[in-house]
Amino acid sequence: MTVQQHTLSNGFRIVTEQMPGLKSASLGIWVMAGGRHERPEQNGIAHFLEHMAFKGTDRRSALQIAEEIEDVGGYINAYTSREMTAYYARVLENDVPLALDVIADILLNPVFDQNEIEVERGVILQEIGQSLDTPDDIIFDWLQEEAFPDQALGRTILGPTERVSSFARNDLSNFVGEHYGPDQMILSAAGAVDPDQLLALAEKLFGHLPRRSRPPAAQAAAFAGGERRVVKGLEQAHFALAFEGPNYRDPGIYTAQIHAIAMGGGMSSRLFQELRENRGLCYTIFAQAGAYADTGMMTVYAGTSAEDLAELATLTMDEMKRAADDMSAEEVARARAQMKAGMLMGLESPSNRAERLARMVAIWGEVPTIDDTIARIDAVTTGDVRAFGGELITSAGTALALYGPVDDAPELDALKARLVA
Repeated sequence: MTVQQHTLSNGFRIVTEQMPGLKSASLGIWVMAGGRHERPEQNGIAHFLEHMAFKGTDRRSALQIAEEIEDVGGYINAYTSREMTAYYARVLENDVPLALDVIADILLNPVFDQNEIEVERGVILQEIGQSLDTPDDIIFDWLQEEAFPDQALGRTILGPTERVSSFARNDLSNFVGEHYGPDQMILSAAGAVDPDQLLALAEKLFGHLPRRSRPPAAQAAAFAGGERRVVKGLEQAHFALAFEGPNYRDPGIYTAQIHAIAMGGGMSSRLFQELRENRGLCYTIFAQAGAYADTGMMTVYAGTSAEDLAELATLTMDEMKRAADDMSAEEVARARAQMKAGMLMGLESPSNRAERLARMVAIWGEVPTIDDTIARIDAVTTGDVRAFGGELITSAGTALALYGPVDDAPELDALKARLVA
């Protein structure tokens, strides 16, 4: 499998990877614009725009967009994250030109019909309501807001109801004008793809776009930390804890990910074994390490009963502290193996591979080899993981979100005191 990269004269980037033996391909456009690129008054517009892209173009109605892909057995979708928006499809080999034409059409020629705007506004407001009714979903938005208060990175992707209720056609058009220039887009494709064919198609569909002035840089992140406690009569108390971590260009991101896996990445992890298996304090508990361009977050989540919440919270802190002292070589080796296996198994999917290609080009401007990534994972030592754990408990910023019957939960300051006691 060979990765090929090209950049058109207007800055539009193309990255492809053929996967021999496949009869299907995954392809899409990744736009370097997400929630953190919004101004406060625009909060939620990137996600609204993602929805509206499928609501009709100069050439196709909303139904035709869906039918043209599904008539050939394909699949089309999109998502908005805090740093990018992706529009992607999976189709059979012969239908790649059709899929790219549809994606280009919804990106470049949306009509933003007023009736469709109102219909989709209602859909998004329902989506916001559903999120608010899903405790193990909304708690992560609250955690993000506490970690990055009054910052673009801390605001929700869906946006607040009052903003979404007021967006007009010009708001959508203006965001496209600001952030959808050709040098802010990456065409990524993997599977049964012909790189030469895709390059020719990209030139035809996107090569005419003029370069635009670069939008202002996203607001720099500053992890502040804090506590959000929302008391509600739920069956479970939801606990989410975050520590500031490395950004995705920091070599320490591999150590952070291995540490998170060892702490809460599977059934053999420390938190799962101690809090669920040994003490029966919860059904769900996990840890994960996420990263952005200029910061990151190590997150722990658990759902438990009101009477067990205090014990779960304090034992979580105790396990974090203990890991900094006695994380074993066997635990680190297991976490490394999980990380490598998860990556390699995931890359057997053309959709995951296309996603990786786009993200690597966005981050590095090139695609590191799989062997290079594995070497970086293997280079992480037990000492590295212990040292990272020590930095988390002594100097990293901390945020806490609690939701449900959490009246008697320990306060964040009390939990942090356990880390240094």
